[in-house]
Amino acid sequence: MERTMNKLVYEKSPYLLQHAENPVNWYPWGDEAFKKAQEENKPIFLSIGYSTCHWCHVMAHESFEDHEVARLMNKVFISIKVDKEERPDIDKIYMTVCQLMTNSGGWPLTIIMTPDKKPFFAGTYFPKESRFGRIGLVDLIKRVEDLWKDKKDEIYKTSDQITNALLDITVENPGLKLNEKTLLKAFNILRSRFDEKKGGFGSAPKFPTPHNLLFLLRYWKRTGNGDALRMVEKTLQAMRNGGIYDHIGFGFHRYSTDAEWFVPHFEKMLYDNALLALAYLEVYQATKNPDYSQTANEIFTYILRDMTSPEGGFYSAEDADSEGEEGKFYIWTMREIEEYLDKGEAELIKKVFNIEEAGNYLEEATKKKTGSNILHLKESLSNLARELNFEEQDLRVKLEVIREKLFNVRVKRIHPHKDDKILTDWNGLMIAALARGAQILSEPLYLKVAEKAAKFILNDLRKPNGRFFHRYRDGSREIDAYLDDYAFFVWGLLELYETTFDNFYLKTAIELNKAQIEHFWDESIGGFFFTADDGEKLLIRQKEIYDGAIPSGNSVSMLNLLKLAQLTWDHDLEQKADYLNRVFAESVKNNTAAYSNLMVAIDFALGPTYTLVIAGDTNSQDTKEMLNAIRENFIPNKSIIFLPTEQSSPEILDIAEFAKYYEQVDGKAAAYICINQTCKPATNQINKMLEMLESKWISH
Repeated sequence: MERTMNKLVYEKSPYLLQHAENPVNWYPWGDEAFKKAQEENKPIFLSIGYSTCHWCHVMAHESFEDHEVARLMNKVFISIKVDKEERPDIDKIYMTVCQLMTNSGGWPLTIIMTPDKKPFFAGTYFPKESRFGRIGLVDLIKRVEDLWKDKKDEIYKTSDQITNALLDITVENPGLKLNEKTLLKAFNILRSRFDEKKGGFGSAPKFPTPHNLLFLLRYWKRTGNGDALRMVEKTLQAMRNGGIYDHIGFGFHRYSTDAEWFVPHFEKMLYDNALLALAYLEVYQATKNPDYSQTANEIFTYILRDMTSPEGGFYSAEDADSEGEEGKFYIWTMREIEEYLDKGEAELIKKVFNIEEAGNYLEEATKKKTGSNILHLKESLSNLARELNFEEQDLRVKLEVIREKLFNVRVKRIHPHKDDKILTDWNGLMIAALARGAQILSEPLYLKVAEKAAKFILNDLRKPNGRFFHRYRDGSREIDAYLDDYAFFVWGLLELYETTFDNFYLKTAIELNKAQIEHFWDESIGGFFFTADDGEKLLIRQKEIYDGAIPSGNSVSMLNLLKLAQLTWDHDLEQKADYLNRVFAESVKNNTAAYSNLMVAIDFALGPTYTLVIAGDTNSQDTKEMLNAIRENFIPNKSIIFLPTEQSSPEILDIAEFAKYYEQVDGKAAAYICINQTCKPATNQINKMLEMLESKWISH
């Protein structure tokens, strides 16, 4: 097929030459274009960008290389391309216009104007099709065509009114039902259910539901609402202090039977501990309070010690019962405390963990004290240290010595039954948590364990055709995988990629996501079924969006789709995420707080989102410092790619071709950041990078 060139082929600008083969009839800025617009009575479509602008390339690939879009543009407009670095004068004028009209700006900059260069519409990136409240280019062109035909005089007289009308249309785009008001509603519901005294939501029994907290952290980040962060912190602190936490062996029990987080159902689940680890890690990033990082470390200590198989996979659960009695493994009598500890240690732990001679809780059946004690704190260790006249660090050291003594006693008891089956989906959650822990806590052991688990799942639970089994036990792999297996494991692989920047993990995530779409996607109205298209035929083929003890496969998939779309330029994935938003909107809108992990995905979809490429030498200190700075801070809505500049043909370019334009700045690692599909100038300054990652819109 013969290649066609537009008038940009005669230009010298690398950015303009990148568009020389577009089917759009681009003109460079100049008299020829404006004269033609006057002669043909057409408005002008002005597109301004630069050669290393990520979202400029995204819009080009998605729209300007598309023959349908090009046909419409060529019919309706005279189209002009401008390199902002070549013509900063033009860029500054129209960027100011964009900021005045929209209160935001950035690149690609999109201006629609009259032949005499007077703008009547401004924006930045537009997808081909409308989605997430952002009007698509196809719809925009058609609306402008109608306006130009029917209301040209109005355009010339009242361009700002027409701009506002167009912006109103984007808000009212049909079908986009979950938006910022949805997030506000979810927040208000959670706030109304919040237990101001003991944290958590609702009354007894009280469940951890970590995705409520993950959503609230993002809501705090989005809005600055201090109540959101306060609810998260109070809940996590109360849980960590309560009997729901295993103060001797670490890790969380399933839930609290009371509203106080005191008497747990003593079962321990892999998924609870994975999701809670993520919550503690994120609030540590947000607050820098080391108590949260310590709790995450302790959860991982428990998982690595008690829940990791020799093959590398993670076991599913530990029972609540031992010797026919719930909690027997975990509780202590006063006599035991005094027998196994010296007098000073025993007196200290009685005060710290509220141990009583008669026991500190009532047996449910008899309503009498049992003589046994559930270890729990009634206040923070810092407060206890002051009350007991200790330096806080000295108290922590003493308690750790006591804990180890009691642990060594407890390990000789008859243990609860361990459910040692290995499930693909739950392993995906723990892989995600450990990988994130390796990033945030700079602990290579967590990465090693996460990678071993991922390798085990891929080697032992993946079929020759690339699809998964759901369960492994005693060398036997069985049961065809469900939606959650794919969704959660892809999540884990994406976290591994962002920890290691090993392209294998990203490529595998893409492969598995493709298989998930092929076999679980509903081609009629969208959304993922829980079972595959070739799975056992039951009474119904169900879809699930409710985020219960575990997030739904659909809510996790929506976030996976959005992140993969940013990393790969596969805009079909973003469109599928949009369908997920639409198909479940009606069932979600009346009780949004029951879909808190979906709210996490909606928060990502609405933005601001950050696409970040770090270009640097893999082993250089400046690269490591830049990556560490990103990992230390709570920046949830980001996708990150690393481009190793010491390699002549980095493998990542097979996936993210746009990164080929990126390089170091002045010989140092550089950050290339795009916010909401609009790009900022590259920087090699960490403070400047972090400032960009905290901003919501592009400034001058």
